Order: sequence, then structure tokens, then C-alpha cells
Amino acid sequence: MSTQHTYRVIVRGTWEGLTDEARARLLAEVEQHGLEAMQFTEEGSLTYDTVLKHFSFRYVVVSDAEDGEEMASAIAEDRAETTLKEHGYGHGRLRSTATDMDTMKINYKGR
Repeated sequence: MSTQHTYRVIVRGTWEGLTDEARARLLAEVEQHGLEAMQFTEEGSLTYDTVLKHFSFRYVVVSDAEDGEEMASAIAEDRAETTLKEHGYGHGRLRSTATDMDTMKINYKGR
């Protein structure tokens, strides 16, 4: 049995080809997707601003440690792609960065 690790993944992209309806929907919900919404969750939290140029998702992904950060990134990008498609939001290429929380070293001050 393989060891599971928890990854925090940020998926970034740019809006492209948004319809007028999609643009209006995003602008109507912009307050719910600002800096305060930035949290890592399994479902993913979407953040963007009123300029509607860039967006990001933050995900928590649990995956086999032997698959590494690349697999966690692929899983998160797939989740983001699915969410964007479900809502009819056009976008460009997605890119991501993953951090393995189980191997992260924490330096405590004063020790």
C-alpha cells in the first residue's frame, strides 16, 4: 500500500473568450471571490478581480506520495478545467504549482 501525501496546489489561468453572460455572472459574484476567498479546499476556491484578466484556484489534493507533485498538479488542473467548463467560462492554458505539505520543513523561531 502506498503512502498518501497532502498537497496544496495553486492553478492559475487567464480568462479568454468570455461570453457577455459569463462576464456578467463573474462580475456579479466578484465579492465572493476576492482575497478573503483564498483558502485551500478539496473543492477548490476560485479567486479573481473585476478586471477579469487572471484567476486562480486553490486546492487540497491527497495523492500517492510516489506520484509526487506532478500528479497532484494534474489532478488539480483537471478539477479546475471541469469547474470552468461546467460554468461556461472560457480560459487559456492552465498552469499550476504544488507543495507537498507532508515533506515541508517548518522552522520555528526561538528554538
